[in-house]
Amino acid sequence: MYYGFPLIQPDEFSSVAQSFVSKDGVESHRGRVLGGSSAINGGFYSRASDDFVKTVGWDEELVKEAYEWVESNIVFKPELTIWQSVVELGLLEAGILPYNGFSMEHIEGTKIGGTLFDEYGIRHTSADLLETGNPENIIVLLNATVKNIIFHVNGKGNESMVRGVRFIKSDGSTSQTYEAYLNQPENSSSWGDVILSAGALGSPQILLLSGIGPEKHLRNFGIPLVLDLKGVGKEMKDNPGIALLADTKPTHRFPDAPQVAGITKDMKFIVEGGIVPISFNATRMPIAIKLAFPESKGTLELNSTDPRQNPAVEFHYLEKEKDLEECTKMVQLLNKIAGSRSVVLFLGKERQNNLMSSQDELRNFCKKNVRTYYHYHGGSTVGSVVDDDYKVHGIKGLRVIDGSTFLESPGTNPMATVLMLGRYQGIKIVRERQNTSVKS
Repeated sequence: MYYGFPLIQPDEFSSVAQSFVSKDGVESHRGRVLGGSSAINGGFYSRASDDFVKTVGWDEELVKEAYEWVESNIVFKPELTIWQSVVELGLLEAGILPYNGFSMEHIEGTKIGGTLFDEYGIRHTSADLLETGNPENIIVLLNATVKNIIFHVNGKGNESMVRGVRFIKSDGSTSQTYEAYLNQPENSSSWGDVILSAGALGSPQILLLSGIGPEKHLRNFGIPLVLDLKGVGKEMKDNPGIALLADTKPTHRFPDAPQVAGITKDMKFIVEGGIVPISFNATRMPIAIKLAFPESKGTLELNSTDPRQNPAVEFHYLEKEKDLEECTKMVQLLNKIAGSRSVVLFLGKERQNNLMSSQDELRNFCKKNVRTYYHYHGGSTVGSVVDDDYKVHGIKGLRVIDGSTFLESPGTNPMATVLMLGRYQGIKIVRERQNTSVKS
């Protein structure tokens, strides 16, 4: 298991993890590899809550079927490591109850979740799901970065039609481009779809580079306008996180991905612990907590017309007073967990549990130490950018199916729901095409 190592050796274009700093000054990473962030994250798998599914309006039976399909292919029940067992006890001692044991569901209390790491510590990513498809129908291009979408203009009507994508070599020149076009299947009136699944940063970025987004912003970069769609890059959210180090100094331990989560009342706070490398021979032991439903939100804009350059994103962490208030409660809960008898005994130390006492100290700590939980979402949200079938408004043959469509983070970790959504929408698209063929 090489959990965490890609994050300490990022390269601008060629590494699996690409680092960036938000305009808020918070350092983060994104997965730029086949499998996306499922290739670099903690591998923790947990479904969305039932309330989330109802709010979004998805077909509950199809959601369940899609989750189960993902789980049957790449999700495993973990055997708890020693540190994860200690974290589990610490969560319970801090009052995060009831104890739910192993569960894929997003439920209040302390639970063991699914994992992408198998019994041998080998990570299974979303790329593994390609193996379930028909290889004759799948072509995967590696070392390729999408530059923009190709449109067909026939002068009739006001809806642009997608015909394909233009891309570059990821380690090549932006002036040397290649093109891939949609084919019209036999016995079909449909040309199919281009589906963007580049994540909360990548998908809105591709839309903007293709001329879909706020007209004024596109004009600043000399990008010809295809559609003035003001919602692109808006409603960006990240779940603000706070982490306390349970250990007192770096040591050399085996990296340990989260297997246990504490989910507090109303599912507002979510806590996980791990062991992360800070170099090739040293680790730290953070216990981290996130605010699941922040009110603060931001924007994403282009930095460059080079698709390999990260867009400029600002999340406005803790800008809303309510988020800051909730953060102070998160710090107090973290102190309880890190100072629990189980954690202190395991680490063989006396923990100083007097980190902060006043509200002002807590608020200042939050402002100074807020970090990402790597669960950012938005930028191509349902309603403002895509419809309920994830089709981009005003563009024929273009869909976005990933976390950029979410208005809220769906649960403990959004990965499970992003993977489910791909299967869910895939089934819906197949059914839609079958109905179209029958009618024609």
